[in-house]
Amino acid sequence: MGPTDLSMLELGRKLGSGELSSVEAVRACLARVDRLDGRVKAFLRVDREGALAQAEAADRRRTKGKRAGPLDGVPVGLKDLFLTEGLPTTAGSRSLESFVAPYDGTAVKLLRAAGTPILGKLNMDEFAMGSSTENSAFFPTRNPWNLETSPGGSSGGSAAAVAARMVFGALGTDTGGSIRQPAALTGTVGLKPTYGRVSRFGVVAFASSLDQVGPMTRDVPDCAALLQTIAVYDPADSTSAPVKAPDYLAEIEGGVKGMKLGLPREYLELPGMDPEVRAAVEAATRALEKMGAQLVPVSLPHTKYALATYYLIAPAEASSNLARYDGVRYGLRVEGKNLLAMYGRTRDQGFGLEVKRRIMLGTYALSAGYYDAYYLKAQKVRTLIKQDFVDAFRTVDAVISPTSPTAAFRIGEKVSDPLAMYLNDVFTLPCNLAGLPGLSLPCGLTRGNLPIGLQILGKPWDEARVLRIARAFEREHDFHRRSPPLGAA
Repeated sequence: MGPTDLSMLELGRKLGSGELSSVEAVRACLARVDRLDGRVKAFLRVDREGALAQAEAADRRRTKGKRAGPLDGVPVGLKDLFLTEGLPTTAGSRSLESFVAPYDGTAVKLLRAAGTPILGKLNMDEFAMGSSTENSAFFPTRNPWNLETSPGGSSGGSAAAVAARMVFGALGTDTGGSIRQPAALTGTVGLKPTYGRVSRFGVVAFASSLDQVGPMTRDVPDCAALLQTIAVYDPADSTSAPVKAPDYLAEIEGGVKGMKLGLPREYLELPGMDPEVRAAVEAATRALEKMGAQLVPVSLPHTKYALATYYLIAPAEASSNLARYDGVRYGLRVEGKNLLAMYGRTRDQGFGLEVKRRIMLGTYALSAGYYDAYYLKAQKVRTLIKQDFVDAFRTVDAVISPTSPTAAFRIGEKVSDPLAMYLNDVFTLPCNLAGLPGLSLPCGLTRGNLPIGLQILGKPWDEARVLRIARAFEREHDFHRRSPPLGAA
């Protein structure tokens, strides 16, 4: 077993005992990047010098007895929409191809304070708009389990890098499933915290009432530890909630005995779900029942409206957020014969097709004469979706479902059919509309050796219980320990 086979916490313990150095861990990660990323294409850029300098600083702290915490010296990666001082931040878009951030975002500052060397910036769908990482302006990322398939999106680079053991953990963002869906497709663990739990300051915005930062790791304890690092109230973010995070690792081993877990019939009866996904999730729920949980049928009746609601609200917010990319203040500028021509040429050449599609959808939904009929109505339905969860949580402690209706799909299979692509997030986006915490963990493999994800949705601010349920399942199964064929090559 080499250093990259360790979990974040395992590596942290070996660093603390002096069995390994952070420099050795970073070099092991860089060696895997050199060997594998030419095929996986998870990274947009690797900061070799910066990561090694941070690792050397971590080793010096350790020798002086001043470790910053349990993850001090553990290398991580960042989805390329986290502002990092002195490094390019592209958000997967040509419009920001040459943009270098003048400061670190809050989540990045917290990682640096925890001593985690940042290995580099990871590929993503442009402005986080996509479910396959094929909407990156630069290249698609491939799934380490099968290079002909997608790792999901929009945090596909983060998921692929973690799955291929190129980093020990990563940060992603989740607007409608962009952490959980790629985690499911790559056999990793991904958590979207409660909206407001983690600061979004210094994160390129897609849809501000839906975006949330979260960890992507190889197992549940690592997920808890990485969440602990970034779950800090930030007055610089007006949506950050002054709710103190509990000790996520303290009760993670408590099991599920006595818990009531809801099974939403609207999720489990979805037409078109892959039978192998259904079978794996049903087996996982039976396993949780054997551990002492009580399975309770619940109804989320407005689920059928969630996809349409999301694709009115999210594009509307994107239309507003992306208005700033006009060629005036930063990013790409394409000159024209006058100011309006410059605006048009800059945005035309800077944005990809999916981003343009969503800007047009959002602008239409917000336009005079259509605002009440579309955007306002979608906000009312959003309230109903949230109320469905409030009602369900009166009788259950958490809700269990598939994360994605299928395992990883082939690259190019859905890129020309937006609706088919959007349906990948049918189980994940209601969680964002309701602002809830949600986690995906591996619960099986298809006959074609592709991972299947189990989703756990919790009450607001109850990430600790979600992690505890996930850990109970993980302790009894080895899916999280299985490596993709490419990673073992």
